[in-house]
Amino acid sequence: MPLQNRVDPWGQIQAVNARGTLLGNRGILHNGKKEIVAHWRTKAWITCRLAWKGKTRTIMSPGSYTELFFLDEATAFSAGHRPCAECRRERFQEFKAAWIAANAEFSVSPVPPISAIDKVLHAERVRRGGAKVTYEAELGTLSDGTMVEIADTAYLIWGKRLLQWSFASYTEIEEPYPLQRRVQVLTPASIVRVFSNGFRPEVHESAQRE
Repeated sequence: MPLQNRVDPWGQIQAVNARGTLLGNRGILHNGKKEIVAHWRTKAWITCRLAWKGKTRTIMSPGSYTELFFLDEATAFSAGHRPCAECRRERFQEFKAAWIAANAEFSVSPVPPISAIDKVLHAERVRRGGAKVTYEAELGTLSDGTMVEIADTAYLIWGKRLLQWSFASYTEIEEPYPLQRRVQVLTPASIVRVFSNGFRPEVHESAQRE
């Protein structure tokens, strides 16, 4: 049986066989039987490289953070994760600068600490008990990289297309892109504003046009 360590766009941790392209961390979420017993242990939800400086890890080791996995960065952002400041330093700096520029109303200083940003993200991504925070918007107002929910299914907006998400890949839907349709937005609001300012998440190869 696969371990419960794959994250979906709602931020829920599932047990599936599909592999991811990014590693994630929310603290130690598992017990000695490698079972998930907590949704998070810290407000710093991060995404890391799968490989870095030749380091190796045993999945769900005792006393070590729980390794989580994502299809791509767009999925991780939808779940409420942001780039790691160590192994993804350049991407972290790019995202932090873009977040500050797009969310001036939340900044307590010209350059707020990442802990202040994590606090905002935590309030935007999850409710007490672990339920996902969402909000309603028209599809036509949302930028590339945003994840939305339609009929209990997650979709990525990318290249003026609506792509159905799965743990393994994206699939383009054949029906027209309904710009006026109101949907539930999965990606945290402050990150959606970052996308509106031009920042783009990295997406799985299946999202790219042939």
